[in-house]
Amino acid sequence: MAAFSRRWLLALTAATLALAAPPPARAAAPVIALSNAYYGNTWRHQMVEAFQAAAMAAKKQGLISNYIILNGDGSVAQQMAQMSDLILKHVNAIVIDSASNTALNGIIAKACAAGITVLAFDSIVSAPCSYKLNFDFTGYQATMTKWILDKIGGKGNIVVVRGVKGSAPDHDMYASQMAVVKKYPAVKVAATVYGQATGSVAQAAVSNVLPSLPHIAAVLAQGGGDDYGIAQAFVQYGGSYANKPPIIAGGGSSNFIHWWAAEAKKNGYTTISMNTTPGIGGAAFWLTLDILKGAKAPNYMVMPVATVTAKNLAQFASMKPGTIVSPTYTNAWVKAHLLHGK
Repeated sequence: MAAFSRRWLLALTAATLALAAPPPARAAAPVIALSNAYYGNTWRHQMVEAFQAAAMAAKKQGLISNYIILNGDGSVAQQMAQMSDLILKHVNAIVIDSASNTALNGIIAKACAAGITVLAFDSIVSAPCSYKLNFDFTGYQATMTKWILDKIGGKGNIVVVRGVKGSAPDHDMYASQMAVVKKYPAVKVAATVYGQATGSVAQAAVSNVLPSLPHIAAVLAQGGGDDYGIAQAFVQYGGSYANKPPIIAGGGSSNFIHWWAAEAKKNGYTTISMNTTPGIGGAAFWLTLDILKGAKAPNYMVMPVATVTAKNLAQFASMKPGTIVSPTYTNAWVKAHLLHGK
């Protein structure tokens, strides 16, 4: 009986210690997660691929123990649920391309309070605790809009194709475009549609309104693959656009650039293309890893954009169809331009 009591006491003690034990410590090498709110266009696909390529290289080198990629449907609710799951998994860092500038601030604050490093990029958040890696959407869209409106002589009807509804980039780019348009009183916005930065969606949206519009001299867009869809809408409509398409703002898609090059040979067509680079996915990964390793980074950092004009158009003739103009950002580039170049 005494022996049984001792065995029972030892078992009870072991069980008590197990219940009281702290949760397992994080792995020595970190786990970095990507929370991507929207996966519905070429740009986002390429961005995720850039993140994954960097993460796979880092894992092979033993710099991280694992990585997680979660893609959403564009809704705040789904991304919030994904963020909650990542907090429960106790990952070391979350890299987020957000569905909203403000709606996720609460869950991001919880992540920061749990000791998780958060870096928002592309579609950033306003949460104070997160690092932010952004593009100068306002600046480059103002430059491109002015170029296009000057090219049409500062007068005529235009169509505005907005991007991903509710996102910070759409808000910033649209505001920048409209600020420039206001300086051209002879330019009239004939229609504004949402293209979701997606070729097929943009094509359908423009095709739906074209029959009811006056002649269109130019189209302002936001990129992500919408440019080629817009071009195809005018090609299919035909009429006066068959030999003289409107000046369409390029968003860096290879399909649009190939179409542009063919039109240039046929009728001297020219435009300008400026785009945010999906390679930011890789840059965001390396930057986050450096921060986890102790690098001092500013709270807000800016990435460059890619520009294609008639002068360098030929350089992109061999681009793979269905891709966006973008360099690959290495860890060395991040150190030189985002950390040491701050």
